[in-house]
Amino acid sequence: MKNLLVILLCLVLSSCKDDANKPKSSNPTNTILKGNVFGTSYKVIYNSNKNYQKQFDSLFYVLNKSLSTYQRNSDISKINRNEDVEIDEHFFKVFEKSKKIFNETGGAFDPTIGAVVNAWDFGPEKEIIGLDSLKIDSLMLSVGFNKVSISNNRVLKKAETFLDFNAIAKGYGVDVLGEFLESKNINNYLVEIGGEIKTKGINVEKDSRWKVGVEEPNFEHKQIIFKAVSLLNESMATSGTYRKFKVDENGNRYSHIIDTKTGYPSKTNLLSISVVTESCMVADAYATAFKTMGLDKAKSFLETHPELKVYLIYENDNNEFETLSLNGFPEY
Repeated sequence: MKNLLVILLCLVLSSCKDDANKPKSSNPTNTILKGNVFGTSYKVIYNSNKNYQKQFDSLFYVLNKSLSTYQRNSDISKINRNEDVEIDEHFFKVFEKSKKIFNETGGAFDPTIGAVVNAWDFGPEKEIIGLDSLKIDSLMLSVGFNKVSISNNRVLKKAETFLDFNAIAKGYGVDVLGEFLESKNINNYLVEIGGEIKTKGINVEKDSRWKVGVEEPNFEHKQIIFKAVSLLNESMATSGTYRKFKVDENGNRYSHIIDTKTGYPSKTNLLSISVVTESCMVADAYATAFKTMGLDKAKSFLETHPELKVYLIYENDNNEFETLSLNGFPEY
């Protein structure tokens, strides 16, 4: 997913400074650390004067080494080349959660769709030239997370199967940084990676809940806040089609989210799906799954999953925005 959420800087950062070694004052202050990781940006805001940049960099290194399909020496890249790899705890946790969500969504969330994503030139591998229905059908034979398992800390899969956890890994990275901060007894923080967000406690400088925003869907790459959201001890992730797409010679726009049943870019009127729940990893994965499901199936699914608070932005028959808030999605 792309940066589909924007922290409302005017609300949460107006009295913050990027210098981690700020002088002490009588008022509570935050530390802000930021940079680039996972092909996107990150920002961490927390109530402490300690600088944990080195620790964050170490965690990012370990996560990339385990889960990044964009690094040739990562564990997942080696597994995709069918090399013998003993997986680490991060890979195992992401794998197990992915399996659970794959089963619950009837395969709408499927990390084995990676080879097809690559074929449409949305992934780390080269585009397949002359892509046609026969090639897609052939690639789909290797798709199906139910065909992949773990035994003795090794991944068992078909040789052709390509694993890709990019639809859940950023959210997992957010959770990992949050767990680290809590291990340091820091209980007021906001972690954001590529728009995926986890909050704990409050923004002490504002003495209020953390305020974040959902972007307005548009294809001009403009960042405009569509809806403000207030979070307390919750995570939020968003998936959509308006940031990452391709246009063919006939002007047809193709979504980067591939339908796991057909192998083609998903075609629904859903433009943006924001999911709020406790775990950012879970929110990340479900946001992708609902985009694949489409509006009606997502609504039906959420009737039996009240723990997932969801905000949908979609186009009606007149190409106008409509919104739907489900399961108590938080307001500003």
